Amino acid sequence: MGEKVYIFDTTLRDGEQAPGFSMTTGEKLQMAQQLARLNVDIIEAGFAAASKGDWEAINLIAKEVKGPVICSLARALERDIEAAAEALKPAERKRIHTFIATSPIHMKYKLKMSPEEVLERAKKAVSYARNFTDDVEFSCEDATRSEREFLYKIIEEAIKAGATVINIPDTVGYAIPDEFYNLIRDIKENVPNIDKAIISVHCHDDLGLATANSLMAVLAGARQVECTINGIGERAGNAALEEVVMALKVRKDHFKGLYTEVNTPELYKTSRLLCRITGTFVQPNKAIVGDNAFAHESGIHQHGVLAKRETYEIMKPEDVGFPKSKIVLGKHSGRHALKAKLKELGYEVDEETLNKLFEKFKALADQKKEVYEEDLEALIYEQFRTSGGEDYLKLEHLQVQTGNNILPTATVKLVFKGEEKTATETGNGPVDAAIKAIQKATGIKPKFVDYSIKALTPNTDAQAEARVVIELDGIKASGRASDIDIVKASVKAYVDALNRLLARKEYLRSKQNISREGTV
Repeated sequence: MGEKVYIFDTTLRDGEQAPGFSMTTGEKLQMAQQLARLNVDIIEAGFAAASKGDWEAINLIAKEVKGPVICSLARALERDIEAAAEALKPAERKRIHTFIATSPIHMKYKLKMSPEEVLERAKKAVSYARNFTDDVEFSCEDATRSEREFLYKIIEEAIKAGATVINIPDTVGYAIPDEFYNLIRDIKENVPNIDKAIISVHCHDDLGLATANSLMAVLAGARQVECTINGIGERAGNAALEEVVMALKVRKDHFKGLYTEVNTPELYKTSRLLCRITGTFVQPNKAIVGDNAFAHESGIHQHGVLAKRETYEIMKPEDVGFPKSKIVLGKHSGRHALKAKLKELGYEVDEETLNKLFEKFKALADQKKEVYEEDLEALIYEQFRTSGGEDYLKLEHLQVQTGNNILPTATVKLVFKGEEKTATETGNGPVDAAIKAIQKATGIKPKFVDYSIKALTPNTDAQAEARVVIELDGIKASGRASDIDIVKASVKAYVDALNRLLARKEYLRSKQNISREGTV
């Protein structure tokens, strides 16, 4: 089956350290529970010694979350290690992750310690952490800018002291993929007891290479990758968990059977939960979980995907829990995409009608970034009307009474299918009363799916734009209208939606009759 690559999620620790990504204790628990459903191997729940809030979050996660190993970061100090151990006490499986900087620049300017002092501190920290758990990870901070011989020595001594995982961080995102591969390979070849520990990597994205470096390290022999959901983290962030996992899954031929046990259909859901909790979003073109990851606008691409998905998609949307592939209709779209979208909406048109609609669609697409379903419905409705059809419903007169201590009342006069109708109704407000009067006059009572109204300008005499979406017998239709009177705008939008709905019902009925007539 191959070898397992362990996924160490540090969204709640390194990810949360990034500006704008702070979470409350309750939010961290919610995120940790989702990470458990995602089936990551290790959850780094925080840095226990950093704050009381971090300690409490780690402790709560240790109590409540089952499955993954729960981990806390700790500097190579006894008080940090004790704080981590105490917070982790309730966990079924626990890990203490201790670290110290090993690069000349960090040792000289940040730690103000000699290499010999750093080596001693590392040995003591690992040994002390082993008093609380058998699972101890040691990190050489800024490993990619550390001197090789010193790096080999401190790794060897950390393993002797009891470290079961050795992490090689590219702390400042400095490494290039081939040199990071060589670093991991050289560690394997020059640390005599490296076979007694798992090699882990923790890559930052300052040069946009975090995922590439992580994957190269895996090829070189690393068997744990530290990463975050959506790639969040210090500065430019970390390797994105979803990218690492799906690269190993999609390109298992290249990675020679290496695999993770991540439940990939939970990836999209996990990404969106993080967005909701932190109030941030992923850019549309983000790999795996971005809104455009499975979206196609180019006519050539759309034709290919519609003919066979694999022409332009190397993974299935459902593999990552993505809702579905999306054909985006815009100025680059072709006839195949338009025809497919019309069919999805329930319209099967002949080539002549399709060509007419396509011309109108292209003209509209040149004016808009994206053409939505409601826009297509409007084009279709207009096509029906220009082909000799008339509105089913025309509003001739509207009168409303409303005010303080007055029951909102509306009277409508309309022409419905050629017949004049009048009706009066009361409601919770003038719009409600007017809609009920129209429903009374027509005998049609569709369900409201959506209703919104907005001012087109900021003044008190602003023109209002109303949008209504209604549904009847499983058929949806939308309508839009504008007026300086919000009641009139709303009623006109409802009439517009009702006309579209009736036109679509008639179209579907005629298609069914044709189908029945052609049945043997």
